Amino acid sequence: MHTALAKEIHATGNPIPPPACLISGGETTVTLRGTGLGGRNQEFVLASALEIAGLASTVILSCGTDGTDGPTDAADAIADGHTVHRAAKLGMHPEKYLSKNDSYHFFEPLDDLVKTGLTNTNVMDVRLVLVG
Repeated sequence: MHTALAKEIHATGNPIPPPACLISGGETTVTLRGTGLGGRNQEFVLASALEIAGLASTVILSCGTDGTDGPTDAADAIADGHTVHRAAKLGMHPEKYLSKNDSYHFFEPLDDLVKTGLTNTNVMDVRLVLVG
């Protein structure tokens, strides 16, 4: 739904015209298929990166307010319309990482993990979609 809204904003200016910021909260779920490393926020951003590939001025962030995501030292990852292209230049295929639930190792070489350290606060996961 998040990426569909970003695409619609780009295409038609609806439901709000760009520049736009969509904000949502709550925790997503992940279906485990592989033995990779990552958490629900990183997986959400990796799946979103595939959907927004090529969309200029679009950025997606999903972050755990406690400062961790799954069994990792990252609270999140961040992706934009160029993430998939940058990964391809490194010989990385996002679908492969997604199929193994290995989002951490996808974002790590791109330097797109968000590491805040523990916050000692756990309100909810927060997602931001910025569309320019």
